Amino acid sequence: MTKKHQANVNDIPLNKIDVSLPELFLNDTWQPWFARLRKEAPVHYLDDSANGPFWSVTSHQHIKEVDMNNEIFSSEVGGISIVEPIAVEGQIQGKNFIAMDEPNHAKQRRAVAPTVAPSNLGELEPIIRESAADILDNLPVGKTFNWVQEVSVELTARMLATILGFPYEERHKLIYWSDITTAIPQITGETDIDLTQRYDDLMECAAAFYQLWESKAGQPPSFDLISMLQHNPETAKMNEDPELFLGNLLLLIVGGNDTTRNSISGGIIALNQYPEEYQKLRENFSLIPNMVAEMVRWQTPVIHMRRTALQNYVLGGQHIKKGDKVVMWYLSGNRDETVFSDPDKLIIDRPNARTHVAFGFGVHRCMGNRMAELQLRVLWEEIMKRFSNIEVVGTVERLPNNFIRGIKDVPVRVHPY
Repeated sequence: MTKKHQANVNDIPLNKIDVSLPELFLNDTWQPWFARLRKEAPVHYLDDSANGPFWSVTSHQHIKEVDMNNEIFSSEVGGISIVEPIAVEGQIQGKNFIAMDEPNHAKQRRAVAPTVAPSNLGELEPIIRESAADILDNLPVGKTFNWVQEVSVELTARMLATILGFPYEERHKLIYWSDITTAIPQITGETDIDLTQRYDDLMECAAAFYQLWESKAGQPPSFDLISMLQHNPETAKMNEDPELFLGNLLLLIVGGNDTTRNSISGGIIALNQYPEEYQKLRENFSLIPNMVAEMVRWQTPVIHMRRTALQNYVLGGQHIKKGDKVVMWYLSGNRDETVFSDPDKLIIDRPNARTHVAFGFGVHRCMGNRMAELQLRVLWEEIMKRFSNIEVVGTVERLPNNFIRGIKDVPVRVHPY
């Protein structure tokens, strides 16, 4: 880590603060950086970084303002991450509905929305519960193991395979493809990533889903996403557009993986950091639904979303110009002291936990938010039936990533009643 990263953020000139440094998230040292921006410059301009110049929007209020004004702040121009899109000749880049503006965004979104409609979630709940129970019943009691791999990844992989209609025995490919989607140097800070191999692996993903698409062609409608895409007029020919096909599938894979997986892992870390909250849970299981919302707020799996200004706009007294890159730091908005009391603490009965912005706001609010909450709720209901304590017994290992707040290793031991 360089001296710049080691420095106390209060010693850095305000106009030089760069909250996009992946090391901040690898080392979980981002809190004072965002706290300073919220206090001194909630709409902050950095004129030079590894990702070029950009505005940081760090307060809850201003994040909502940007997210709601989708006619002024575009998702389509420049994409949704801080990284500038780089076209490589001969390579499919991928495009998806989260990186579209209206009306195309709404048309594409409506095609897959039935998957997470209340009626479908009702049918999925017993499947989630059965999987959660099976996973928990087979944990190695009395031994230390990685909660991320054995629980967070496994439950997410099973549910992703179910929702996508993907071969169950190959479910862990979905997790791998999700991981490499956000594995580029500008996001992770890692300069040794083999981008050629990454692209080849993503093409393997595309090929697998082309094969799955063909296998379902002409079949009656079913609840899985591929079937829904095939039977909606707006997306029925999506397979004829390689950019759209790959982009939307990667969006659904990443969206279905990262929120749930990292909130499951982050929740265990948080309860161990705040044992009095764990005790509240033991004494009152009915707190689980609210606790789930609070865990999502506390973890904030998607760290940021980017927009591009389509016209000049004044935000928080700052003059944003047409064409400027505007980055909403959801992680910071969810620690906003003016909205959440004691914001760095997990408080499982926090009365306004659901006002978090972890799922975004406005027309681009995460479509799968209820699915993620359902998986977390069911998992914790099953956990509390079996274990009095899930104890973190070693060092948590995080990932260097300024887009997804990833967790690699949480060594735990489970203690049955």
